[in-house]
Parts: sequence; C-alpha cells; structure tokens
Amino acid sequence: MDRPKRQTSRPNGRPTLRTVAEASGFAVTTVSRALANDPRIAKSTREKIAKTAEKLGYVPDRAAQRLRTGRTKVISLLLNTNHEYLGFSSEILAGFTEALSGTGYSVTITPDFVSEDRLEVVRHILRNKLADGVIFTRTECFDPRVRYLTENDFPFVSHGRTEFSTPHPFVDFDNEAFARWAVDRLVEKGRKRVLIIMPKNDFTFAQHLHYGFMSAVRRHGIDFEIPDAVDMESTPQEISEYLRSRMSQPNPPDGFICVGEVVALSTLAALNDSGIVPGRDVDVLAKHASPIFAQLRPRIETVFEDLRQTGLEMGRLLLARIEGAPAKDLQVILPPVPGPKI
Repeated sequence: MDRPKRQTSRPNGRPTLRTVAEASGFAVTTVSRALANDPRIAKSTREKIAKTAEKLGYVPDRAAQRLRTGRTKVISLLLNTNHEYLGFSSEILAGFTEALSGTGYSVTITPDFVSEDRLEVVRHILRNKLADGVIFTRTECFDPRVRYLTENDFPFVSHGRTEFSTPHPFVDFDNEAFARWAVDRLVEKGRKRVLIIMPKNDFTFAQHLHYGFMSAVRRHGIDFEIPDAVDMESTPQEISEYLRSRMSQPNPPDGFICVGEVVALSTLAALNDSGIVPGRDVDVLAKHASPIFAQLRPRIETVFEDLRQTGLEMGRLLLARIEGAPAKDLQVILPPVPGPKI
C-alpha cells in the first residue's frame, strides 16, 4: 500500500515552513527560528532562508503563529489625521517600517481622532489581542492611553512625552530648544514683536514650546503675541483670516514662528494677501519635515524635524520593549536641525 505523500504546502497552495525547509536544505525548526530573526541562528543562514522564503512566496500563518507563541506579530499604529506637517503620516510610516524590516511584523493603521474617546481604540486592541504593541502620536500631558497601557504592562511607544512620574517609552522632538532658537534668530534679524500660534494646551509639546518661547522673549525683553482666537487645530483658512485681520491693526507683529508647515503656509498666504514681504517687512521662521517644503517660495528660514528618524526610533524602541527592555532606557529626544541662514 502506497504511503500518502507528505504535504509541503497548505490546501490553498501556499508554501509552508516545510516547503521552505526542503528548498533551503535546513530543518523546519531552523527555518522557523531563522524567519523569526532569532539571533542564535547564524546571520548567513537567516539570509539564505529569508531569500528562499521570499522566492517561494512564503507568508507566515499568523493564526498558527499566535497559538504557538502567544504573539500576533502585528503592531498597531494610531495616527492622528490632523497634523501640522504635510507628509507626517508617510514620513513616520517610512521610518517605522524600516525598523520592522526583516522582523516578521506587519503594521495596522488606525485613525486617531482627538475629539473622540482616544482610549477606546487602545482598549479594543488589548481586549481582542489584536497586536503585540502600540504606537501613537499627539501625546497629552496626562495621556489616558499611557496610563492604561502602563497599568496593563502592554508594550507601547508614544510620539511625545507626558507629565507622569512613571517612566514610559517615547520619542520626542526638542520643541523647547526650537522655540528658544527661533526667538533668538528673529531678534538677531532685528525683530521686536514676535507672534507664535500654539498647539492646544492639552498636548505636552505645547508646554515645551511655551516654556522655550517665554524664556527667550523675556530674556531679550521683546514684545510677543500668543493668539487665543486660533491654535494649531484651527483650519488653514481660520489662521490666514486671523493673521490678515491682525496685520491690518496697529502695532502688528514683525516676526512669526510657525510650529509646522501648515501654519507656515497659512502665514505666508496672509502676508501675501496683505502686501507684506517676508525677509523685508517681516521675518518668518518655520519647523518643517517634508522634503517638498524646500521648494516653497519665497524662501523662509526653517528648522528640520526628521520624522523618518522619529519613526525609525519608535520602531526600534517598541521592538526592544516587546522583548522586555525597561521603559526608562527607551526614551529619545531628537534635536532641532537649523537650516541655512537666509
């Protein structure tokens, strides 16, 4: 009686671990560990097995993987859809996926709306075991997501710090240093009255910006304006309308600090509509992240926030946290990078 042939692919024709093992000449257990990027397997072996798997079109069976390891091999990325940068999502995601390359992790993206219950999405992920870790942005001073995930000992990395005393993983930009530098530079250009449109006070980076800005304007003894009528959550039209109105009033500002590209574009539109020339009548300094922003005319002085590096660092820290690294060792603050003086 003939023995049935050993099945080397799934019923749907997709290759299995055994398919990769037979094609590469390694044991199934070695293939499994290599595709999980186990450092105990030689790098050359991992690379050979990875190439074989890619050639065969092997895709891990996540259901079986979850039963075997207790892990989903999925990361949930919660992205706020209203951001100060033109290419925020694409830049963050590019760096993040680079960090996850070769790890076997995939990414699910969920919109994060500030106006809604931001904790419910996180509860849903934990309740249904949908991911092994979470990344989120637009962090608040006492962010409920940070508290909840910390209390449940669930791996996460936030884009931005909090005011909690318990350490947690984060990647942040040094907004305090940016605000101080921007004021210093405007004073160097001879400006006497500086305006900055701030984020809402709930966000931690608003506190850092405010401290850096106020410490600098007080040190220089110059006038300043922080509008109450608009903030960074306002629409570009609302910001432009406010600035057009303000520039038609007595004693208008002659220096503008823009905490992002959207505010910068709105500011330049308002100045242009008012017949005011940046670099001559006023000066505008902006924080930018999108490569396309360099094509803006007229040119303005900028500071670069490397969002691709931010995503890369967030991915690196999250993987380390999943493997058990202590939260206090997983905190990164990226410095501002001033562009050329104009």
